[in-house]
Amino acid sequence: MKAVRITRFGKPDVLAVEDIAAPPVNPHEALVRIKAASINPSDVKNVQGMMSQTTLPRTPGRDFAGVVEAGPPEWIGAAVWGTGGDTGFTRNGSHAERIVVPVASLRRKPAALEFDQAASVGVNFIAAWRGLVDGAGLRAGETVLVIAASGGVGNAAVQIARRLGARIIGTDRRPPIPGAAILRAGDARIADAADVPAAVRAATGGRGADVVLDCVGGVMFRHAFDCLALRGRLVELSATGARDVTFNLADFYHNESRLIGVDTLKLDLVASAEVLEALRPGFESGDYQPARITRRFPLRDAVAAYQAVADGADGRVVLRP
Repeated sequence: MKAVRITRFGKPDVLAVEDIAAPPVNPHEALVRIKAASINPSDVKNVQGMMSQTTLPRTPGRDFAGVVEAGPPEWIGAAVWGTGGDTGFTRNGSHAERIVVPVASLRRKPAALEFDQAASVGVNFIAAWRGLVDGAGLRAGETVLVIAASGGVGNAAVQIARRLGARIIGTDRRPPIPGAAILRAGDARIADAADVPAAVRAATGGRGADVVLDCVGGVMFRHAFDCLALRGRLVELSATGARDVTFNLADFYHNESRLIGVDTLKLDLVASAEVLEALRPGFESGDYQPARITRRFPLRDAVAAYQAVADGADGRVVLRP
């Protein structure tokens, strides 16, 4: 079968599409023919050697959708979707014609989604769900601030928060991507505010946000921290621009704040499948829409596809084996 391979770390041009042996399948595994697989920024970082757990040679790729070719009889021919923090790092990933996955990770693709769309859900929606639902326990009626709301995770978070019945405030330096399912009437949008905490306080009658999902981190950490309402929860899942941050410890405990870290790389295929199943009703009802797909590449053009993501392509980039 054909697969994208990393044999050394570097820019996307170190990748090669090679013919490799079809992977063996044990009784607890299934073989999935990939119909579509998206490329995440973390996949690009993986090629660059920024993921210390990755062993070479390796087939990269986390998110995918496809059809089961081998495994338990009840799964043969089933359209499935998946993702994992192990795929592409410590086990061969989805940027190939086929992938071997644990049977326990198999989940049926929502019928409402095409293969390209289903392959574009994983990392973004799982990060948003883990942050808002599993991490912060966001509830109906609470106010959530999503920092970088027009990005992939931010876009997913806005949709999840809306389905939960939360009041949404989104902030971003970029204008909304045309066609993106993001802020609507009734939501608040803060764009290019010199003082984000002041703008959030103004939008909440001085109270602040019950939950802040900071999709930027690092350079935005202190702004995010200063937006918290009493007993507010701050979720961090990135560290853009700075890894070392400071805050006033007295303010932290007087406010009874919570600081929560989320790392989707800690979820393997099986654990990620449980989150996808929790997300399923939102896709089936139409409340959730995957990010807009802007580029599609055949597997043979994987280098160009990775370069497009490295260059900051808007929307999702999908490989079609």
